[in-house]
Amino acid sequence: MPLVLDAAAQDLLFREARTASTFTDEPVTEEQIRAVYDLVKYGPTASNQSPLRITLVRSPEARERLVRHMAEGNRPKTAAAPLSAVLSTDNEFHARLPRLFPHAPQVKDVLYADRAGRERSALLNGALQAAYFIVGVRAAGLAAGPMSGFDAAGVRKEFLDDDHTPLMVVNIGRPGPGAWRPRLPRLDIDEVITTV
Repeated sequence: MPLVLDAAAQDLLFREARTASTFTDEPVTEEQIRAVYDLVKYGPTASNQSPLRITLVRSPEARERLVRHMAEGNRPKTAAAPLSAVLSTDNEFHARLPRLFPHAPQVKDVLYADRAGRERSALLNGALQAAYFIVGVRAAGLAAGPMSGFDAAGVRKEFLDDDHTPLMVVNIGRPGPGAWRPRLPRLDIDEVITTV
């Protein structure tokens, strides 16, 4: 078999994984989230820029504030999830580059000097890290419910600042009854891969 991961791990991370829409009330602990981050922080980003920022929404008051900004269909899911995370990009990520990419400190000033360029790079690399985060949640035996249906300006104003761009909200927990929709089709390999 060409894959190194055993079949159970492949199923857990990819084949059997779904976007969860219901969760049990079992809490998601700080230890679980730390374990997820300690695993996924090693996923590659350009110049090791690591622009993803994670805002955990735990308190009932904060959850109410978040739910107000979710699309109508996502409100009940977010209200009932044991934990929600706002994943955003730090558009000023370049300030940390001398520590994160020390063998090429000029990268900070040369490649990321203008804000528009940083925002484009943060968006691409933050989305990459968000995908790592979702797979990490699955690796912890939890289910993830990533959603893009929310008022980004409202979430930014409520939880972030002008230097951060919201990417998605991810509900996290143990899957509840009826958590999964049927698996939707995927493209075949010949529709995706071209060899030249």
